[in-house]
Formats: sequence, structure tokens, C-alpha cells
Amino acid sequence: MMKSVRDEFGDTLVELGRMYEDLVVLDADLSRSTRTYKFAQKYPERFFNIGISEQDLMSTAAGLALEGKIPVASTYAVFAGRAWEQMRNTVARSGLNVKIVVTHAGFSNSSDGSSHQSVEDIAIVRAIPGMTLIVPSDAVEMRGALRAAVEFRGPVYIRLGRDAPQVFDESYQYELGRSVLLRDGKDVTVVATGIMVGRAIQAAELLKERGISVCVLDVHTIKPLDGEGITRAAAKTGAVVTAEEHSVIGGLGGAVSELLSENLPVPIERVGVKDMYGQSGEYEQLLTKHRLTSNDVAAACIRAIDRKRVERS
Repeated sequence: MMKSVRDEFGDTLVELGRMYEDLVVLDADLSRSTRTYKFAQKYPERFFNIGISEQDLMSTAAGLALEGKIPVASTYAVFAGRAWEQMRNTVARSGLNVKIVVTHAGFSNSSDGSSHQSVEDIAIVRAIPGMTLIVPSDAVEMRGALRAAVEFRGPVYIRLGRDAPQVFDESYQYELGRSVLLRDGKDVTVVATGIMVGRAIQAAELLKERGISVCVLDVHTIKPLDGEGITRAAAKTGAVVTAEEHSVIGGLGGAVSELLSENLPVPIERVGVKDMYGQSGEYEQLLTKHRLTSNDVAAACIRAIDRKRVERS
């Protein structure tokens, strides 16, 4: 079942606006696309369209945080990169209570081409000291993540695509910083984030038919990383695959590789975007081109298992 992550974001903002009188929302002239217009319609006095000026978006959000507000600043993921300096120096360096929620991440803005696609932002944001970084897998997890971010004191970056297959039902209880074991297994662990969580589950089903037991972890919080949960799963299976709609450089794959190289070296295969830009096209076509399908995750699992066998022989 496909559910719009963006629509759920807009609806959740309205719900949180009712719960938190100090919640304010800012956008950079993209409120129809990001769905923050829903909040603007309900609470016009608490909504600020900053215009096409992402640096001012972040700086204004910082100022509102200093006045005791809970600002949610939203724009496209690729355009938030224009305000890296403000995210670092003005928001994170001061530990301000700003929630940055970016949409159209990865290849989800498929038809607009590489200029509007962001496959580098996890690496950029992960390197900013003090920044919490969340990549929800579906609309249900996004709702829980946004609620947790608003309750959390400090800067948070939430990365959203447009739509994703539903992974969780309405009973799901989101916990910031804690990975979710979706499937247990003994042969290989898939550590996935964002839309790749659903594809990791599909890959596990494909491999089950071949007698291969796959552990699937949803790592929705890239920073702080759930080192304990990932290491425990890696120790059980002895082989790991990471899966993300992001560059293999500096993203989830990089974070997991850093963790395990220092604590539990095991074979790791990274499924993600190689060192290249996207292009215009249908979304699923781009995912196929960049080898981000369930079949690609399954193939990486086979490679990781083969490497494990070689190392143990």
C-alpha cells in the first residue's frame, strides 16, 4: 500500500500545531509541494513563507527558536544545501531547537533531473556536530519521527521522499535513535533506511525462497546511530548489507562501515548511489538504473554471504 509521506507530513504538522502553541512553520516558497500549506491554512499567523532564500529560512528559524518557539523549517532537500553554513553556524553550533524537514530527497523529484535530486545530504548533515538526522521509511514512521523531533530539545534534520510503500501499521511506536528489527535471520543482515526498508523486506522474501535467512533492520536514525543494535545483528549473521537512496559515500553505508570496522569487522556490501548524479526520468526507472531495487539488495546479500564463507574457510 502506497501512502503519501508529504501529505502525512502536512497533516501531522496541523495536529502538532494544535498540541503545541509555540510551534511555527517556515517554508521557502514551496509550501504546495512540501505540504506545509496545510499548516498555513489552519494557523496562518504561525506560518512564514520566507521566499526563495534558504539561508534566510534557516536564520529566521534560528531567531524564532531563540525566542522560545519550536520552528519547523521545510524546503526541498537539494535546496537546503544552499544553507549549509546557516545550519552549521547558526543552528547546530548554538544547539538551537530548530527542526529542518526536507522533502523530495534522493531521486523522488525524478522528472526535474539531477539539479533537483539530492543524494549527498545525509553525508553533509551527518558531519555537522550536534545534529540529529532521521530518515523515515514510510508515512507512519514519518509521523512518529516528527512528533519525537518536536518533543526533542535540539536541532533535528528529517529527510523525506515523496511516497513510500507502507512498512508499519498504526500501532507502531517510534523511538528516536533505536533501530527496528523487522525480520530476524541468521545468514545476513540488511541495514536499511528510507524507502529502501520496504525493498529490503522484499529482498528477504526473495531469498527466503532460496533457503537464505535474512535479518532486516530499519535504521531510521542515522545520527545518533544505534551502534549496539547494528553490532548485535552483525555479530549474529556475520555479514552485512546496507541499503539507502543516497550516495554510498558518507551515508548510511559509510556510517555502518565506520562502526563495524572499529568494533566488529565483517563483510559489508553497500547498496546505494555510486559516485554520480541522477537524471530526468520516471522514479522507478531511476531506482532501477542506480541498482536500488529489491533484486539488487538480494544480490548484495549473496555477495556478502559468499565473502563470509571465503573469510571463514
